[in-house]
Amino acid sequence: MIPTVVFDTYWRFAAERLAMFYRRYSDPAGPWTSDAILRSYRFTNAYRAADRVSQYLIAEVQAREDRPQAPRELFFRTMLFKIFNRIETWEALEDRFGPLEWHRLDLAKIDQALEELRLRGRKIYSAAYIMPSPALGHARKHSNHLALLKQMMEDRLPERVRQAPSLRSVYELILRYPGFGPFLAFQYTIDLNYSCILDFEESEFVVAGPGALDGISKCFVDTRGCSAEDVIYWMTDRQETEFRRLGLEFPGLFGRRLQPIDCQNLFCEISKYARVAHPEIGGIANRTRIKQSYRPSNRPTPAPKFPERWRLNLGQAMADNTTAYIEVLEPSFL
Repeated sequence: MIPTVVFDTYWRFAAERLAMFYRRYSDPAGPWTSDAILRSYRFTNAYRAADRVSQYLIAEVQAREDRPQAPRELFFRTMLFKIFNRIETWEALEDRFGPLEWHRLDLAKIDQALEELRLRGRKIYSAAYIMPSPALGHARKHSNHLALLKQMMEDRLPERVRQAPSLRSVYELILRYPGFGPFLAFQYTIDLNYSCILDFEESEFVVAGPGALDGISKCFVDTRGCSAEDVIYWMTDRQETEFRRLGLEFPGLFGRRLQPIDCQNLFCEISKYARVAHPEIGGIANRTRIKQSYRPSNRPTPAPKFPERWRLNLGQAMADNTTAYIEVLEPSFL
């Protein structure tokens, strides 16, 4: 494959974005980078599971010890949270109804509560990605989504997901439902795989989204006929070689390598980053500006939490990585 200048920027972005993740824990006040673009605009973490919403999903929606851990309940909570993908919506519902559990909830009341939030001017959906409304006969988007979730539960989808033999087969089960395209079905599959319902390796399967396709087109002049997924797997395999070639420090997520889902996400982010860093390279989308500016959150940053089966040694690794990264803020790599 024939790379462009953005190819090297991809790896530098990944290293600096991970460094920012560690610096934030050592110095909550910041600044966490001297890179002007990273300080001005909103970008996800190098690792999808380290993002704020993913962290909330893992720690507060899925793994809380005071919530039922039965597969049916875990599936319901995960899907209800991810349909809206907004922490404030989840917390508003829990404030009103208490723990959100399938066996005791009335979805009609959830529907009414969401409508009241909407009428008060509250956003109930995240802008992270578009969640299409399935055509299930309701006037409101959220009503159709709740009807879709009810259909999944009545179809015994949690049990079928639990029995699925592979990550791809879970994806194929979700993809059959209205409102799910390939990329969204893949994202939900990864979210379910964070919980103890599933136990698959993230390296098994990946689907490239529209942002990743644009990022790939900016990183390579020619991919020699490789599919987008093949390019993502190639990047996953090459990571140590490329970080070493560029002299970049990249300890991974407490020792965990970038997985295909992470390299996919990094292509999405480099698609945005390159609009400012490399405006001469338009990519297939040919977008010229980054829409979301960075705004500090007032929420405290809790200790990170990841699936237990990943066996990450957070304690010592956190101390080692944050010490290494916080001592000197490297100058902008542009």
